[in-house]
Amino acid sequence: MQLYNTLTRQKEPLRTERPDRVTLYVCGPTVYNFAHIGNARPAVVFDVLARLLRQAYPRVVYARNFTDVDDKINDAASAAGVPIDTITTRYIDAYHQDMQALGVLPPDLEPRVTEHIPDIVELIATLIERGYAYEAEGHVLFHVASYPDYGQLSGRRPEDMLAGARVEVAPYKCDPLDFVLWKPSSSEQPGWDSPWGRGRPGWHVECTAMIGRHLGHTIDIHGGGQDLIFPHHENEIAQGTCAHGTRYCHTWVHNSFVTVDGQKMSKSLGNVLLVRDLLEQAPGEAVRLALLSTHYRRPLDWNAQRLENARRTLVRGYAALARVETLPIAQDSEPDAEVVAALHNDLNVSMALTRLRRLVDELAQAQDDSARAQAKARLLASARLLGLLQQPPALALQALRTEQKREPLPTARIDALVAERNRAREARDFARADALRSELEGLGVSIRDTRQGAVWEPAEEPES
Repeated sequence: MQLYNTLTRQKEPLRTERPDRVTLYVCGPTVYNFAHIGNARPAVVFDVLARLLRQAYPRVVYARNFTDVDDKINDAASAAGVPIDTITTRYIDAYHQDMQALGVLPPDLEPRVTEHIPDIVELIATLIERGYAYEAEGHVLFHVASYPDYGQLSGRRPEDMLAGARVEVAPYKCDPLDFVLWKPSSSEQPGWDSPWGRGRPGWHVECTAMIGRHLGHTIDIHGGGQDLIFPHHENEIAQGTCAHGTRYCHTWVHNSFVTVDGQKMSKSLGNVLLVRDLLEQAPGEAVRLALLSTHYRRPLDWNAQRLENARRTLVRGYAALARVETLPIAQDSEPDAEVVAALHNDLNVSMALTRLRRLVDELAQAQDDSARAQAKARLLASARLLGLLQQPPALALQALRTEQKREPLPTARIDALVAERNRAREARDFARADALRSELEGLGVSIRDTRQGAVWEPAEEPES
């Protein structure tokens, strides 16, 4: 299995501390509101990775945390006149409901910051003792200059870092880049006793402490959104490395951003799409497939056509399965080797989906029950790695066939993608050609290759 490692900026074979076990930690949500599709994308992407790891390794320990103490949570609780755990419990429950609807399997561990305050205090004390942190005006700060390798993950120079996100300049800092490990709390704010007074942890220290508690000082894979590379994950590396003197994580995996109709999601634009609102437009499995329809390291532009095409693709798969619903299959069937190989190649979901469509065709074209049983088993085992096509076909089809408003096809964009695909085929870059074919299908068209090049036409609705 190979994954793109943000730290080394190249695709590498997966390295694990133990040959029989993989540790995976993914930064989860700060729970002060409902999950939007930007929160859902990493949950779905790393659910696929966890499924793939479990298929390849005897033991996988997957942890995804909840940040349940934060200034935004404090503000929401203060506005509502309730304790912070009233807010966090409400939105943790909502997050679980939304992720279950998207077919995201529960991780093995879901640590919460408020349950790990002693671990956080111990980690901070260790950093102070080793000369990497200092106390100032009730705060404890990590001294960035004490760690010469700071900046390797993000590739930023010190002058760039000062312009980065969430770098707070304050008079009590020895250096503007120094970041908060512990900060004082007022009587109205949540707080815990510590050697440095009543206070609460800084944002970055929580994950390092929870990783150390549950997964050890060196983990195999750390995941999250691209927006966390700096400063959050950069600071995690500094804390963990300096506290324990060991490599913090072997492989860093980051998914790219989500935009909506070409624009960044923001409250000011009114285009923040909540998962639960999307679930009123389409079944969760269609939303999941739409989130997987672009490679995780590329920006994903959400639009109505993408969701509509995901619905069409699932209808086609479930329609083929419905015809053989009563046909028994072996429960220990292995997934298709090409699907596995595609996913092992840095989660190439586009190539895996292209192969899944061929497996659907093979099932539809099988000539006898023996061949149909084998094709059905291979399709189901392969789709399971992506969290797709696992529902009773009749129920899935009933939900998927709700009519959606059709958007006009973007012909100029389609023509450009077809031309790019023709060039890729001429250059024998078939992986790129397959990815472009998947993207074109995501726009609601079907492709037919001729000697003169590819031609396209609107995709037809699959028959039941």
